[in-house]
Amino acid sequence: MSTLDEIAKEKQRVTEALARIDAQRDTLSSQLSELEATERVLARYSQGPRARRTVSSRKTSTAARNATVSARSDRRQRTTAGKPAGGKRGVPSLGDQVLALATGKTQQEIAAACKGARPNHVGVVIARHKRAGRIEEREGKLYATQSSDQRAVL
Repeated sequence: MSTLDEIAKEKQRVTEALARIDAQRDTLSSQLSELEATERVLARYSQGPRARRTVSSRKTSTAARNATVSARSDRRQRTTAGKPAGGKRGVPSLGDQVLALATGKTQQEIAAACKGARPNHVGVVIARHKRAGRIEEREGKLYATQSSDQRAVL
């Protein structure tokens, strides 16, 4: 029976050791989560370049990292060949379109005339032009004001 007693004692010792390890793992995981949160806050508010996240790099597998690296290298490089010479755009910006359309039209008419632009974006552009004094509203209709260069010519 002494062998059974020794086995029971050893089993009890291993169970206690496992309980200590579990408690230590819990404390370490809570410390790790606090450090990760601190790292995120510091990265958000720091002025320098962002530090690499060491925890996420440990969690991802080598195959996944290699796949993302190869995916990044397969991306097309941006070129400037599509831009016209002189730096001028082929299509006028939304702000230019709104200024051109502000000839006694309502805001809804201007928004409908700006194809592909969302009405709330047109509204923001109109408000910006109003604040800058480039558009004025008279009797619910919008009119582009003459700039100082145009007034000098007249």
